[in-house]
Amino acid sequence: MASTTISSSISSLRRSHAADHGFVGRFHGEKLGLGRVSVRSASAKKLELRCSREREMDVSASVVANDFAETLNEADAAEDAAEEESVEPSVSTVLMNFENGFDPYGALSTPLYQTATFKQPSATAYGPYDYTRSGNPTRDVLERLLAKLDKADRAFCFTSGMAALAAITDLVGSGNEIVAGDDIYGGTDRLLSQVVPRKGIVVKRVNTTDLSEVASAIGPKTKLVMIESPTNPRQQISDIRKISSIAHENGALLLVDNSIMSPVLSQPLELGADIVMHSATKFIAGHSDVMAGVLAVKGESLANDIAFVQNAVGSGLAPFDCWICLRGIKTMSLRVEKQQENAQKIAEFLSSHPRVTKVNYAGLPDHPGRALHYSQAKGAGSVLSFLTGSLALSKHIVETTKYFSVTVSFGSVKSLISMPCFMSHASIPASVREARGLTEDLVRISVGIEDVNDLIADLDRAIRSGPF
Repeated sequence: MASTTISSSISSLRRSHAADHGFVGRFHGEKLGLGRVSVRSASAKKLELRCSREREMDVSASVVANDFAETLNEADAAEDAAEEESVEPSVSTVLMNFENGFDPYGALSTPLYQTATFKQPSATAYGPYDYTRSGNPTRDVLERLLAKLDKADRAFCFTSGMAALAAITDLVGSGNEIVAGDDIYGGTDRLLSQVVPRKGIVVKRVNTTDLSEVASAIGPKTKLVMIESPTNPRQQISDIRKISSIAHENGALLLVDNSIMSPVLSQPLELGADIVMHSATKFIAGHSDVMAGVLAVKGESLANDIAFVQNAVGSGLAPFDCWICLRGIKTMSLRVEKQQENAQKIAEFLSSHPRVTKVNYAGLPDHPGRALHYSQAKGAGSVLSFLTGSLALSKHIVETTKYFSVTVSFGSVKSLISMPCFMSHASIPASVREARGLTEDLVRISVGIEDVNDLIADLDRAIRSGPF
């Protein structure tokens, strides 16, 4: 298994300290009372009742036969109903019906356990929780929900998306290699180019839309492949299925930064990825009021390694921040749907505007990666970018819109606008940005839930009033 090759030392350290910290067991659902409950079917109860009555009554064989046939029909109907119930519900339904089973009062809102420590049953025995750095009921509910949404074995919540990525790089080990995309978020680029090499890890950058380039970069020392799809901000599409196969053939893990899609639109673990990262600051929380990161993973060994690092480093998300995420996530499906609907209309408007030279959005018919994207995602999302061919015009647009806030980040209910070369991707050297096609006139938009007609009119006014 690829997951066992990433860091054997982590596993041995985790085993030696698990008993001292008592944190491994608390990730299991039984601790939260969220396990499945077996319920006897109504048809079985009816059959038992009828059989007992028939033993007491003198009834003809025909009556018994008819009654038994009727019971079988009821049992078949119950079985059909059970099969229907086994059909996986939509994301919006899951979000509304995921319960915090540990709460004895049945609170519909997950309780906030705003505490650093938990009283223990005795001097020599641990309860399910001891210290919030190692685990907290509020965080566990959020992590279990995110694992369900991403179809993961486990999920972990961190203080930010960058903290989540840093935790994964801690597993790679000195002397090994990471292969990463060249069109990625500026913060990730900074981590890989300026921090990770200090750990003795070699980082190779490739165009992940070119499978041959990916394959040629992966070698025997490669332990991790990191990609975004769509990329931020140029909306380039990579083949997650094929890259996962290439990585696994060489004993490496695949991590997909899925922040720009959210669990509503894409589940990369289902496509072969081993790890999915989300900046929960974006669509998961959705209101620009909290910073958080998520790692959703396949494989118990890998999950245990991450749990060990998270506990040892102390990068787990605080209870209040978890509670804010739990409050925001309830409307994630609704928000993403509205934001995507608005983004599609705005992309179509921009693509037909005479002063816009190019629009990067996978939802447009002429996007080169559109077919591939829709084969691995349910929609194009609500982040797009466009070029004007003029730095002055782009700057004017960003600074004169009324309903778009000039800031970094994306995924908020509020529409945001920025110039990546001067904001989110400013940490990348200008020469490197230029080589990667990240030009200074690029404008990125994160579309919110406002009335789309107001947003389009606002953009149109800003574009038309700009300098020629």
